[in-house]
Amino acid sequence: MFTGIVAAVGDVRRVEVLTQARRLEIGTPVGFLDGVRAGDSIAVDGVCQTVVTCDDTSFTVAAIGTTLSRTTLGGLEPGRRLNLELALALGERLGGHLVQGHVDGTGRVVAIEHRDEYVLLDVSLPPEVEEVTVLHGSITIDGVSLTVNALPAPGRAQVALIPYTWEHTNLNRLAEGDAVNLEGDMLGRFVVHHLKARSGI
Repeated sequence: MFTGIVAAVGDVRRVEVLTQARRLEIGTPVGFLDGVRAGDSIAVDGVCQTVVTCDDTSFTVAAIGTTLSRTTLGGLEPGRRLNLELALALGERLGGHLVQGHVDGTGRVVAIEHRDEYVLLDVSLPPEVEEVTVLHGSITIDGVSLTVNALPAPGRAQVALIPYTWEHTNLNRLAEGDAVNLEGDMLGRFVVHHLKARSGI
């Protein structure tokens, strides 16, 4: 479980293409991996991944076929910057919202508008994310917990990025047309599932 508050920005050091998976070596700032061991979970651009190996400044994960089919991890290349978050420890402050790191699907950047002190970011939503997305609710984009600022059109959501988020995550690398990992609000997902079950949809 995560909160969507990015702790560090790392980078892809090496990509090994396997038959039904990709092994990724990810570099991190000094200190980020203190106390991390093989088997721990780290959110990589919002995708929960299991640490296979690690040292002081890097770790490896193996992204399998099911993950590659519904996230952006399959398109990663060396040098790409990544949002990183360690798994939540019980008793920590919840600065964002409850994030599982189980990506529901990918969207694309539709528009980026700089408004002096902040940035408006519009993304397209796949149906499974759209149905749990509400105005002023929560959405996770590449692992970053954000508030839905507007729903300007069907299948589209807008978030407002404060300067801190813009400067301390990799969202500042985005351009129109780029793919992003999306996780819908977990509570909304359960509500929709319950209502569908009750109505027999």
